[in-house]
Amino acid sequence: MTMEGRATVDSSASSVSAPALERLESADFVRIVTRADGDGLAAAGLLARTLTDRETPFQVAVGETIGERTARLQPSDDRTPGTVSVVIGPHDADVDADGDADATDAVSLETETRPATLAAAELARDLEGSPDPVLTLAGTIAAGIEPGAGESEWVLESALESDRLERRPGVGVPTADVVDGLTASMGCLAPWSGDEGAVADALEGLGVDITIDGDDNGNGDSDAIGPDSDPELDPNTHRTIGSAVALDVVGDDDASEHAATAVGRFLHPYAITDGRPFATLEGYADVLEATAALEAGTGVALAMGHEARTPALEAWRTCGRRVHAAIDDASAGRYDGLFVVDVGDAPVRPAARLVLAYRSPEPAVLALGDGTAALATRDASGFGPTLEAAARDLEIGAAYDVGRRGGTLRYGDRELDDETVIAAVREHL
Repeated sequence: MTMEGRATVDSSASSVSAPALERLESADFVRIVTRADGDGLAAAGLLARTLTDRETPFQVAVGETIGERTARLQPSDDRTPGTVSVVIGPHDADVDADGDADATDAVSLETETRPATLAAAELARDLEGSPDPVLTLAGTIAAGIEPGAGESEWVLESALESDRLERRPGVGVPTADVVDGLTASMGCLAPWSGDEGAVADALEGLGVDITIDGDDNGNGDSDAIGPDSDPELDPNTHRTIGSAVALDVVGDDDASEHAATAVGRFLHPYAITDGRPFATLEGYADVLEATAALEAGTGVALAMGHEARTPALEAWRTCGRRVHAAIDDASAGRYDGLFVVDVGDAPVRPAARLVLAYRSPEPAVLALGDGTAALATRDASGFGPTLEAAARDLEIGAAYDVGRRGGTLRYGDRELDDETVIAAVREHL
């Protein structure tokens, strides 16, 4: 298989062709097949909400590899007549580059030039929907785009003007409880990350009040700052916490020269002010990424607007703590252009991204797990052919995936030792 023929979308053009849009407008049933990352889940959620408003029946499925998505797009005898599929992410189904349908009757939103979330938001508008700007921005952050950059500028302006967001000092975590937020957050990497007690001690040492009515660090009675409360820390407290986090991150002995840039994106977040279940836009994106890695079904429900806050936050906490624990214990190896970490049974994709952002002295990170590996690169292009070629060398077929910020290899029960996987990736990096 090759990358040739996979549909791409130019950022200056419409998301889909006119014929494809007509098929969607008249579809009796729509199947959305998306890759398993925060960008893909947000894109699927935007389309699902639009189809709900149009009263068009639909189904959302997550395909974790190119092979899985391709299989889901194949024609079948039991498919509902009038069904149109929308696929988010690379695939090997026979879909024309301009979106015209053939035997698969599918519309592709795959793009190498912009996040799938922005393509989905445009398609939603083409279908006379009103894509949620907060979800759209969370998806673009998950794709590695800063809010307001490029095409997302109008989305950010819309969210700010409609009082859905406001910029404030502090840190970009999803919970109002900053102890809880910093413990599990995959937006930063500091000596206390993953350790709730260490986070609480670090904040108490600042001399700031992070309690309500005297309760301690969010774990006391119902009036304490907690995941289900809505406390308000004053701007000075937020600012003090943000400054301390930045110092701890860049002052870590293991921090790379890129850590200061990475933590800058974690500070001075956009607070969500319209009653959403998460405290900040950046935290929302973190939850989307975590659910994509551990509980994609929960992430889909969250993106669709269902009441999924509690299970989504639990998945986020589990993912964050596992990733931080794995990074603390990981063995590492440095090669020319590649930094390798063994993270055991932790989710490999978020681990690779976190190490790349804060630890890696090389421009690419390979995180090795149990039967899976993830590649993350600072260059947002060029890793697709690397993973495809590595998958071919490892003889695992289409058991790989590519997103905007990296990709994965899934070899499951195959007898592949770490050095074999490393060699295959290095050969084509």
